[in-house]
Amino acid sequence: MAEGEDLQTFTSIMDALVRISTSMKNMERELVCPVCKEMYKQPLALPCTHNVCHVCASEVLLQQGYLCCDPTSEPSSPAATPATRSPRLGRRAVPKPDRLDRLLKSGFGTYPGRKRGTVHPQTVSFPCPACQRDVDLGERGLGSLFRNLTLERVVERYRQTINISAAIMCQFCKPPQLEATKGCTECKSSFCNECFKLYHPWGTQKAQHEPTPPTLTFRPKGLMCPEHKEEVTHYCKTCQRLVCQLCRVRRTHTSHKITPVLSAYQALREKLTKSLAYILSSQDTVQTQIAELEETVKHTEVNGSQAKEEVSQLIQGLCAMLEEKRATLVQTIEECQQERLASLHGQIQEHQAMLENSGMVGYAQEVLKETDHPCFVQAAKQLHNRILRATDSLQSFRPAATASFSHFQLDVSRELKLLTDLAFIRAPEAPVIDTQRTYAYDQIFLCWRLPQHSPPAWHYTVEYRKTDTKAKGLKLWQRREEIRGTSALVEYLDTDSIYVLRVKGCNKAGFGEYSEDIYLHTPPAPVLNFFLDNRWGFNRDRLAISKDQRAVRSVPGIPMLFAAERLMTSCHLSIDLVIGDVAVTQGKSYWACCVDPSSYLVKVGVGLESKLQEWFQVPQDVVSPRYDPDSGHDSGAEDTTVEAPPPYAFLTIGMGKILLSHGSALTSRDPNGCTVPLPPRIGICLDYEQGKVSFYDAVSFRELWECGVDCSGPVCPAFCFIGGGALHLQELVANKQERKVTIQGFSKLD
Repeated sequence: MAEGEDLQTFTSIMDALVRISTSMKNMERELVCPVCKEMYKQPLALPCTHNVCHVCASEVLLQQGYLCCDPTSEPSSPAATPATRSPRLGRRAVPKPDRLDRLLKSGFGTYPGRKRGTVHPQTVSFPCPACQRDVDLGERGLGSLFRNLTLERVVERYRQTINISAAIMCQFCKPPQLEATKGCTECKSSFCNECFKLYHPWGTQKAQHEPTPPTLTFRPKGLMCPEHKEEVTHYCKTCQRLVCQLCRVRRTHTSHKITPVLSAYQALREKLTKSLAYILSSQDTVQTQIAELEETVKHTEVNGSQAKEEVSQLIQGLCAMLEEKRATLVQTIEECQQERLASLHGQIQEHQAMLENSGMVGYAQEVLKETDHPCFVQAAKQLHNRILRATDSLQSFRPAATASFSHFQLDVSRELKLLTDLAFIRAPEAPVIDTQRTYAYDQIFLCWRLPQHSPPAWHYTVEYRKTDTKAKGLKLWQRREEIRGTSALVEYLDTDSIYVLRVKGCNKAGFGEYSEDIYLHTPPAPVLNFFLDNRWGFNRDRLAISKDQRAVRSVPGIPMLFAAERLMTSCHLSIDLVIGDVAVTQGKSYWACCVDPSSYLVKVGVGLESKLQEWFQVPQDVVSPRYDPDSGHDSGAEDTTVEAPPPYAFLTIGMGKILLSHGSALTSRDPNGCTVPLPPRIGICLDYEQGKVSFYDAVSFRELWECGVDCSGPVCPAFCFIGGGALHLQELVANKQERKVTIQGFSKLD
């Protein structure tokens, strides 16, 4: 029984040692200098949070042309002593002392890392080998960096863990060296008993040095300021740097947030502990993610091989097609060549027959010897035809076929360009949303385009979600998929809300990047759809309503011209009024219109239907000082206290400006203080229950003005014109049939 317990204890101890050994071995990658690929020796903490050996940093700066002091001039660890100095320093040529004196006297090399040949102070740029960025070390170069004592301690513990039996030898014994038994922090060396007595004789100042256990690394008791050689006591949160008392009072840290180093230690230790605890408690998640990454690696290998095979097959198919085309073209040339050669050979035979010793000439000479007339005629008739053909061929000689094959040349410039441009399909680039055409009304109309040199997209995906500052988490993205075209409608939206939208394209290569997010504000109330009433009331001589009854233009004509000429004789000009064909009797309603910036004077707003009918019957006077259309009643009634809201509420627009009275008397002396530029669209929101109307910039939904209005009866949208002007009602997005797109899918995204 006891043997079983001992075996179990031994097994648990061995398992613990294996885990510790594995952990330490895995930690080794954190303790290797990125330059020399060895364990850190006197590591310096760079501003980019990476570390590098002091010797390595000096050599890197020397290669960059900076003059650095010898890091071994004041050794602070065995790594800097002659016995353990890096072999790289032995190969490097150290500047001669007289040359260093000349440089220092002439102003060069005041700080480690000073550039050669410079008189004025300059900042030292160090190329970090870990993050591949140039780090600014300031004017003092390496002299401004802190030594990472914590990292040195970790390296020393690691060395002791992996080399438990390795003894520390005396650094002053002659061979053979004895094992060190004591160390001296002041001398920064390890000694055997005899050497310690020899180098610390009685009666000298060194005799006061306190012995310590032998070690491979000698460090100061505390972290010292590299500039003032004082112990650091505070931490500058602004600079994220440890500072001493002298650094704290310097002008560099004026108005900086400085905290005691103890507070910084406690805060960072707490954060690091929590982060480490979270990582340790999430080991299952880490293993799951590692498994997922390994699975992704496998899929990457398989898919990469498959993609290479597909590309090879496609190229082989192109090569096979080219070979087939080559054979067809060569066969065509071969057939033409054989045909020409046959013609030329036949022509050669005809000409050879005309030679003196040829058969046809000899045969003709023998026929001429015939004396029998009938027989001569019979034989000579056939021969004469052949002689005529030969004579014609001789007199009009031309080869039966040309030797040129120039018309069989191929123009492959287009094909070569196509082959040169042959590349993998790229996904579409991020679309650019057209902010001029995109707007929110009864629905959101979203319009976009691809950049000029972007690959084409087969279809697009639009994603949107409502932003809610009060909600703890973000709402889910809603998606519209398979959108053909470069515009889309987004429906079923909440009023008085802000939506964020984005678009991405897709082709055979997959989805591209998202466009930049665009934020759109929906109207504060449901949109009221109405038309301009052309049946009664308006002056047809001066107002022209479009056929679709959504636009109106004021055409003053000759009567207004005559009235303007008699204006100085107290001639009164009338206001032309047009109203909507729908009256509001409950709830909240919103509509928008666009006013022509060149309009002389236009008023948009609402009014009681009964009062508007009275207005049509008795046209109002624009020149009379007793009339104020914005107040909705005659100004003569101001002598009595009337608390009832006015029956009319209008926003005055003219010459590209909006007049904002804010309930105060207006003067022409300060027009800039009471006017704002005319936005592209004006929005009107009527709250029937509350008895008030609000005017908005319909693009940004910034409220321009709000006032009360009498809602004791039906209230109609109304528009007034004085002089020339034009406006048109905002068309519903749902009515834009030509801009609708087919949406084939709907889903939600996390």
